[in-house]
Amino acid sequence: MTGAAQWSRGGISIGSVLDLLRPDFPDITISKIRFLEAEGLIRPERTQSGYRRFSVADTERLRFVLTAQRDQYLPLKVIKEQLEAIDKGAATLGVREARARSSAVPAAADAPEVRLTPPRKLGVVPGEVSPEELRFDHEIRLTRAELLTQAQIEDAFLNDLIRANLIVPGAAGYFDADAVTLARTAAAMAEFGLEARHLRAFKLAADREAALVAQIAAPIAKSRDAGARARAEETVRELAALSLTLHTCLVKASVRNSLGN
Repeated sequence: MTGAAQWSRGGISIGSVLDLLRPDFPDITISKIRFLEAEGLIRPERTQSGYRRFSVADTERLRFVLTAQRDQYLPLKVIKEQLEAIDKGAATLGVREARARSSAVPAAADAPEVRLTPPRKLGVVPGEVSPEELRFDHEIRLTRAELLTQAQIEDAFLNDLIRANLIVPGAAGYFDADAVTLARTAAAMAEFGLEARHLRAFKLAADREAALVAQIAAPIAKSRDAGARARAEETVRELAALSLTLHTCLVKASVRNSLGN
């Protein structure tokens, strides 16, 4: 059954939405869609059995949110304000035009016409790191052997990283995906003569930055409002991404100055 036929029969499933959006947003997941729904950014209808059914407008609304996050680095609060303005009639989204531009499945003939203005830019420089890159993947658990294989490092080097507190295994002794990236990076820096003990300065700086971000997000997490924890996590990701961008700029400037340029 085509997307148009499914829409005309009452909407498409969350899996079908995922298939439509994944070519433009490879990192999109069902949990991400559910999170955006929990935050009130999308409101798909539910069947009597509780299954989500997405209309053309729901899908384009979701595409708008993802585009604003990816291209404009807009926080969800700002995106939600834009969508509220759209709901009040201040802006609309041309679904058929958007469908034609993306070469996706054509909308049903009786699909509603909604017209959406492009997301406005914030008065900040877009970061080099996206908040989406800072999402935690709690499902990935690696054994020590798997970490050694994927990171292509020796067991002794991993011991050095653990002793320097750069890599910390979980309570059950497993490692996450970030441990692989960290180990590979540390190994690459070791080729320049930087041992694990030399990298402790980076860890201390990261801990200080993380503490500052957590201090800002803590009051949000303690709120009794529904979805408070999710909003706090979103704030942490956005602030951490900006912090990394700022850190990168400062390092570039310091290196440039140290080289006398």
